[in-house]
Amino acid sequence: MKIFNKIAVITVTKEGKAIARRLQRGFSKSKVCRFDGSKGKVKEITKEIFDREKFEGIIYVMALGIVARLIAPHLKDKYRDPAVVVVDDFSRYAISLLSGHEGGANNLAMQTANILDAEPVITTATEALKDTIIGIGCRKGIKKEDVVSGIKIGLKKAKSSLKRVRCLVTIDLKAKEKGLREASQALKIPLRIISRMRISHYQGVYTKSEFVLKKIGIEGVCEPCALLAGKRAHLVVPKLKINGVTVAIAREN
Repeated sequence: MKIFNKIAVITVTKEGKAIARRLQRGFSKSKVCRFDGSKGKVKEITKEIFDREKFEGIIYVMALGIVARLIAPHLKDKYRDPAVVVVDDFSRYAISLLSGHEGGANNLAMQTANILDAEPVITTATEALKDTIIGIGCRKGIKKEDVVSGIKIGLKKAKSSLKRVRCLVTIDLKAKEKGLREASQALKIPLRIISRMRISHYQGVYTKSEFVLKKIGIEGVCEPCALLAGKRAHLVVPKLKINGVTVAIAREN
């Protein structure tokens, strides 16, 4: 995924400040600047940030309607505007609002969602029309080539293609797995992270493993990841084991 050099996080509430601190820790490779707009200065802060043009990404932790009104006077065009993402005060959603493709807001929304265990909301047609989700588990130290190979074998069984894949999905335990991240970059498909807590509470039907339960405390990885990341998703390819990689493919109805 793209590394944003400078990110501004603007908040107006106590809950927002806590979220901003989590984002600052999560974006460890970026310079994250926090701005407190709680004293009625959010309009001035927005103007200053847009005028300076130093931030590649801006994350607002507040209502989307407020953000739309705040940024409207400062917009230029999709090639010059920064990526803007909106997060609610309960960190349920990370919404790509502005410059989804050119500015990288879709990418920023996915990274924000991964840090906060939130739902990424991406409405650009290119992404919205993709209906295939690939859940992935792997052994430690897996190579990029093995991940890519497993994905392609799974897609062949699903009679699908990379063009239909919206995201790859794995658990938080594997969030920093180099081979997974390199595969995501090589295929140009975003990697979404699902927390083990969400999987442990998932009531859907999937292949359960006593071995996995003993190792990491949940009963499965690739199948629940694929199902949880989709809307009304169903498995078209159940769990496959291929050279240290497990792959499951889900499709949305």
